[in-house]
Order: sequence, then structure tokens, then C-alpha cells
Amino acid sequence: MIKRQQLQCMKYMDSSLLLLLEGYKFISNWGRKYHTDVFETYLMGKKVICIRGPQASQIFYDERRFIRENATPMRVKKTLTGENGVQGLDGAEHRHRKMMFLSIMNPDNLALLRKILLKQWILISQKWEREESVVLFDEMQEMLCKVACQWAGVPLRKSEVKLRADDLGKMIDGFGAIGPRYWEGRCSRKRTENWISDIIDKIRNYQITPRIGSAAYIIAWHYDQSGKLLSKQVAAVELINILRPIVAIATYITFGALAMHQHPECYRKLRLGDERYVSMFTQEVRRLFPFTPFVGAVVKKDFIWKSHIFKKGTLVLLDVYGINHDPRIWDWPNKFYPERFYDWEENAFDFIPQGGGKASKGHRCAGELVTIQVMEDSFRFLARNLSYRVPPQNLKISLRRIPTLPKSRFIIMNPKRK
Repeated sequence: MIKRQQLQCMKYMDSSLLLLLEGYKFISNWGRKYHTDVFETYLMGKKVICIRGPQASQIFYDERRFIRENATPMRVKKTLTGENGVQGLDGAEHRHRKMMFLSIMNPDNLALLRKILLKQWILISQKWEREESVVLFDEMQEMLCKVACQWAGVPLRKSEVKLRADDLGKMIDGFGAIGPRYWEGRCSRKRTENWISDIIDKIRNYQITPRIGSAAYIIAWHYDQSGKLLSKQVAAVELINILRPIVAIATYITFGALAMHQHPECYRKLRLGDERYVSMFTQEVRRLFPFTPFVGAVVKKDFIWKSHIFKKGTLVLLDVYGINHDPRIWDWPNKFYPERFYDWEENAFDFIPQGGGKASKGHRCAGELVTIQVMEDSFRFLARNLSYRVPPQNLKISLRRIPTLPKSRFIIMNPKRK
């Protein structure tokens, strides 16, 4: 009775402070405390329903029950996603825009991405040999900014690499923050949109001629369902939605390097050349380490799930981090164990680091294959082509901070090519 009364109390309290204090574990903590997979509360003065557990993802990605319009908070749009992008579309309009992204992820483009990535790994490793120590996360952001721009067909002068990489990184770093980190993200978003809007304009005026089939070419010349070119603002947002996620892979590469350091047996297996193990290791990095805490959608029409009434127009948050660590889904959920994916039966709703369902029809990330490919190739290079020493440093990962990283951003010393 006490727990039921406490849970009822959450329906009327604002949990914003609790979210700041608990971060990634907020939904899981309160769900476990009250033995429920669904509860109501308020965040930033707005009523929300939080859901978690084995069936939650399948419900959440049912387009008959949920829409994405107005689901993303404005503070996230002003930093991470931008306004009027594919993430906030529904139905036929969403599918039409999504096909634009999927057309970019074709085999030829993915093969080109691998070629560009390998070249950049060789160049950066040569640079590292002249340095005593490097901060891996910072180096990865700059390298991946170069990779993303070259692959997407976006001109990038050597003198502006650091600025553009920092801005893309701050957009990612600011979405879950308050105070200076958030405002830095907003300023970075504005600068980046101005930069890419100018590039879209120059492509359409034939001052820049990106490779046919590149992201810049496809997005600049994409027509919406009414037969009109995307507005310059929307085209810029969507091209940034190609660049930014690739730069964000720096987080996963850093976590992967941390896993190699903390689990020497995994590092040894990566070096042996078993390609299946590289895939399992990559998936386990995506599952275990925190990136997205939760995602939101709005109830499309009234329905009942687990005896709870979901009213039309209510914001619902899906516990992404919790589902990827749920003991009802995963054995030893807090253990780094790549072999769990050896005979894993792929499920579109149990493993959702980049969304659930099918990318072709739903809101699963269209660039998931890009993320996996960049991670796998990067882990191969780190394990098989580099030697380095990991000095004592603060490797603590704060689950309060969204997004999070090892505190030191992972420092390596005396990096040498093998």
C-alpha cells in the first residue's frame, strides 16, 4: 500500500531534479523501486509516462499508437537534432524522408566510407607517433569530422577542422545538459547550420559540385512529397544529421578502447583476426556502455497497456538504457561479455541502442550500419595496427552526466604503428 501511494504521488510531482541526480538510471530506478514497467510523473513541468521492460519497445515503436511530432523537447532540437528534421516526422512524410537517408546507405557508399576511414586512421596514427600522449576521444572527434565531411561531399578546409569538429561535438554534448554546456551546444548548432546552409546554397547554385550519390548531393537535390526542394534550413538540418552521428561514434570508439583496456582477454581475441568476434565485441560496446538514456513519442490515440491508460497527446519516454541492461532480457546485464551475441537471435525490440523496429519503415536509425561499420573497422585498427600504453587516469563513467564518457576521455601514451 505504501509503495502504491508513493507511486501515485509521482503522478503529481516534478521529477526533473531526480532525473538530474540519477541520469541514465532514472526510469529503471523508479520502475524497479515500485515493481512496475510504467509510471507517470512530470519533467520540466510537463506530464510524462515512463515505460520500460521487455515489451515496452514493441509498444513504443507501434506507429498506430505513437507519433513523433512535438515529442522532442525544444532544448534538444536547439542542440542535438535541429528543427524540422526526419526525427519529428510521421507516416508517409516520414517514410519519404527516411528513404532519402536509406538511399545514401548503399553498398558503394559504405565501401567508400571504409576506404576513407582507413586512410584517416593511417594518417592519424602517423601523427601520433610524433606525440608522447593523446586524448583518444578528442582525436576521434576530429578524425571522424574529416571522415564524415569527405564521405558526405562537404568541403572542409584544414584550418577549420577543429572548429567544425568541436561544434559537432558540443551539439552532442549539450543536449542533456543545463547551464554553460547547454548554451555552448546551442551556439554550436547555430554556427553549424549557418555553415551547412551556405554549402547547400552553393550546391544549388553550382558553385560546389559534390560527388553524385554523396549525402550532400542527394540531400541538396531532394524533393519532398509535394514535389518541392527541401527548404535550405531543412536540407542543412538533414545534412548535419549525416555528419553529427558519424562524429558521435567517437564516444563508442572511446568506450571500446576502454573495454579493451579493462578486459585484456577481449583485446587478445580482437588481435587474432576473428571477424565474428569483432562483430560481437562491437555489439557489446553498443549494448553495455551508455549513450542514449531514453527517447520520446506522443500518444496518437487512447489505449491501455499493463492496466495503464495512455491518453492521446501524452508524452511517453522509453527507457533505452534500461532495456539494454534489463536482466529479464540479458544474462549478466552489467557484465562486458561479447560472447552473448554468438548465438543471439536478433530482435528488433530487445536491443535498441539506435532505436527499435525496422529502419526502412519505422524510427530505427537509418545510419546504424554506418555506426557498426565505423566501430568495427576502428576496433580492428586499434587492436591490430597500434601499440600504446594506458597510463593511470580517471576512467570513471558518471551515469548522472548525459551524455557521458570516461572522465579522462581516455589518454594513451607512446602510440606506435605495428
